[in-house]
Amino acid sequence: MILDQPSEQELQNCVHRAQNGDTSAFEQLYKAFFAQVYRYTVFRLPQDVAEDTVADIFVKVWEKLHTYSFKKNIPFSAWLFRIARHAIIDVYRARRGFEELPETLIDPDTLNTPQGYFAERETFYLVRRALDKLPYRYREVLILSFIADLSHKEVAKVLRITEGGVRVLKLRALRKLEQHLSPELSQIS
Repeated sequence: MILDQPSEQELQNCVHRAQNGDTSAFEQLYKAFFAQVYRYTVFRLPQDVAEDTVADIFVKVWEKLHTYSFKKNIPFSAWLFRIARHAIIDVYRARRGFEELPETLIDPDTLNTPQGYFAERETFYLVRRALDKLPYRYREVLILSFIADLSHKEVAKVLRITEGGVRVLKLRALRKLEQHLSPELSQIS
């Protein structure tokens, strides 16, 4: 989770106010969830497309906010990421043919040395290639868990499976990822 994540009570209050048209409450929601949504989106799409998509996601959240209810026992973050996931799918449907791999996830601190830059870049590509070899559901559960930083409960709501299903899927995905990474890592060591 991000550091300035509101408590459940603050979140409910903020959502309720935003549902009643309070734009400052929506701005608080935007600030609380922007980093997670951006990270998730930029990992799935090229950066220039991701930036526009994130804006579209928050427009859709504003437009559909009246449909959200805490009484349905779906965390707000899961509801929001379901919208994000569908927005990304829509982008792929509309723009077939671009590569999903963003080069922007390289940590700028490692750019201080040529060795650090190339090691970071190589590791990123190895993990990315291994992720691309995974079945879609495995890839999705790992990205939602580790890139978007969602809890098992939130991932379950986004993917519409049980929390136990998320844990099993995540374990299988990590094992499969390890199988794909092992040969790759042995080649560079």
